Amino acid sequence: MHIAIAGNIGCGKTTLTKLLAKRYGWEPRFEPVDNNPYLADYYEDMQRWSFNLQVYFLSKRFKEVVEISKSGKDIIQDRTIFEDACIFAPNLHDMGMMSDRDFDNYSDLFSTMISLVKLPDLMIYIRSSIPNLVEQIQRRGRSYEQSIRMDFLQGLNDKYEEWIKNYEGKLIIIEGDNCKFEQNQEDLKRVTDQIDARLYGLFPDI
Repeated sequence: MHIAIAGNIGCGKTTLTKLLAKRYGWEPRFEPVDNNPYLADYYEDMQRWSFNLQVYFLSKRFKEVVEISKSGKDIIQDRTIFEDACIFAPNLHDMGMMSDRDFDNYSDLFSTMISLVKLPDLMIYIRSSIPNLVEQIQRRGRSYEQSIRMDFLQGLNDKYEEWIKNYEGKLIIIEGDNCKFEQNQEDLKRVTDQIDARLYGLFPDI
């Protein structure tokens, strides 16, 4: 079984991935951040490094989703291949930080890959306001993230909402501003109750 967590930068994906992996005994797969050779350069000069970074993420996540499909394990994934191509790359292109040539090249590559990828068994989307994202980004203190522009985060949020509105797979939406699953066990239980209903309930497709 493949469960995936989607959401903007700083919304709490990694935290929720860890909590749910522990709760259900799922194997966690985390976004490749710490050893990413492009990330620090990217936040210093997005226009120069956007294509390199997005191709790096696309390559890593395609490899990962193929491994997940072959593993036979129950796996929970922090961010998905769909977010790279449907949200991050288009947002960079719209903001003029990725050229038409690079975006077209990237989109062709994604179209080839996605023909071999199926949707997760469950997608969990963490919706979050910009003030909440900024607070959490500042709190975790990654130096390269402190230069993220507000309009960049807002563009991502807009893309996420557009994408999730048309998402065709099994979906749970968590309101991240009000659901503090890391600090509040009752909030976490509300999340796991929804997961149990969608994956194991009598009417999981409702």
